[in-house]
Amino acid sequence: MPDKDQSVQHFLELIRQSRRGKFKIYIGMSAGVGKTFRMLQEAQTLLRNGVDIKIGYVETHNRKETEKLLDGLPIIPRRVLFYKGKELDEMDMQAILNLHPEVVVVDELAHTNIEGSKNEKRWQDVMEILDQGINVISAVNIQHIESLNEEIREITGVSVSERVPDRILQEADEVVNIDLTADELITRLKEGKIYASDKVPIALRNFFQSEKILQLRELALKEVATQVERKIETEVPRSVQPRQEHFLACISSNHEIARKVIRKTARLATYYNSKWFVLYVQTSREDGDSIGLAAQRHLINNFKLATELGAEVIRVKQNNVAKGIIEVAEQKKVTTICVGKPHLALFNVILNTAVFNQLLNKLASSDIDVVILS
Repeated sequence: MPDKDQSVQHFLELIRQSRRGKFKIYIGMSAGVGKTFRMLQEAQTLLRNGVDIKIGYVETHNRKETEKLLDGLPIIPRRVLFYKGKELDEMDMQAILNLHPEVVVVDELAHTNIEGSKNEKRWQDVMEILDQGINVISAVNIQHIESLNEEIREITGVSVSERVPDRILQEADEVVNIDLTADELITRLKEGKIYASDKVPIALRNFFQSEKILQLRELALKEVATQVERKIETEVPRSVQPRQEHFLACISSNHEIARKVIRKTARLATYYNSKWFVLYVQTSREDGDSIGLAAQRHLINNFKLATELGAEVIRVKQNNVAKGIIEVAEQKKVTTICVGKPHLALFNVILNTAVFNQLLNKLASSDIDVVILS
């Protein structure tokens, strides 16, 4: 009977997959590389070929070349909302669902919707649209990918607040990189094709510097390469199946270190297209009353971040941290354990326990790797 139920569930999943819309994402290293321009070019081509395509939301930023490409494309009017005394407009998701075009263009995937909207984020709107069988073409900058948040801040000095979970890129059927050299992008900026002329000097002093652009370009190229490799792994048959990786991120109540471990493990799991877990071993010294309200809040936020990035969060109570790690690693068939550096609190607890040798022996005998993340 269980086999029969599993077979039915698998068939239902295939039906849902066939009914779901196709999802294409244009990704770029920064504003101004031409993502919206390319989406509208594609929309014009689809329209000429008789496809029922509509513009759900596009932001041209008053760029004349981009605005010209809107000519003749059916645009779904935005809904107007009043928020804190201001009139604002937002994508009308319900109108898209009601009209049910074959394809809809939805720009700025990382956008945060106005308070009171059905969904907090635009990417959540897009997921609903796809579930209704509508194909979506969208765009996002590399800065908005959740697991890259720390790296982006190190490169640019800016913490990006609007972010998209990595799994959204994994949901895409196609991820296309819009690439320019640093010199080409800076030239476009100086020609006034990205920002108004009064903003150009500030942009050149801050974000639009060659070394920063090159690092962001590398991240964008790597991201698209990873997505292509993932599709090959899942869609191209192989005679020999590679080892199935399972990652375990071990975190403590230390907020900053935990976030870095979570994001970096998420990157590894994305690269290997693998399942991953986040483990918090709560000792008696870290029970709810001992670590304080602020630490508890940070811990909950880190669990939420891990879930958004696709992890299964595991929380166990165990005074022997090493034993807790071993038990979970065995249960979840973990192949790689990830810990933070410096993660002295965790290492000190492990080193001072009687089962430390047992942990090392277990890792050696079960072929489990340990990765120390900087």
